[in-house]
Amino acid sequence: MSDKMIENNRVSIIGKIAEGFTYSHEVYGEGFYMTSLKVNRLSDQVDMVPLMISERLIDVTQDYIGQTVEVSGQFRSYNYHEGSKNRLILSVFVREIEFIDEFTDYTKTNQIYLNGYICKTPGYRKTPLGREITDLLVAVNRSYGKSDYIPCIAWGRNARYAAGFEVGSNIELWGRVQSREYTKNIGENQSEKRVAYEVSVSKLGH
Repeated sequence: MSDKMIENNRVSIIGKIAEGFTYSHEVYGEGFYMTSLKVNRLSDQVDMVPLMISERLIDVTQDYIGQTVEVSGQFRSYNYHEGSKNRLILSVFVREIEFIDEFTDYTKTNQIYLNGYICKTPGYRKTPLGREITDLLVAVNRSYGKSDYIPCIAWGRNARYAAGFEVGSNIELWGRVQSREYTKNIGENQSEKRVAYEVSVSKLGH
């Protein structure tokens, strides 16, 4: 993989392993597993960030729950087919992992940089309290002609700026990976809680 491809999608996260490993898939004899990282925000809230990790990077038979790790990699997406519908599944694809002792600098626990293209008309709106928000869907190129589709959310001044982006525009952004619970209606009188993952944007370049 070329360095240029890695440079356009960089994630660095510090948090505590929140669950055991579950098998995801295999590529050329290499098994990949899923787990979650519990990442503290500067506020009292916590993000649960999904990780995809190779069995060659870590012993997936061990119990690491509660241990603090620093991971770096890329934020990736793939389409999961549910009957006739597609769901975008997002996770941090881990390239490096390191176990660390306690740390105190919470400003560096969750950082992401993306350089990609707007692939859907930005959705600008205001919350009932008047806060401005713009939803973006950013396509980030990967090797072998693939792309990752990353939902991003911009606030305030950034939201107003991002609302004017056109489909196909190249953008750079910096922020953090966040998780958000929502309720999905799945039938008459039926709903279920789900978790969405997105990038909360702190800085934008166009």
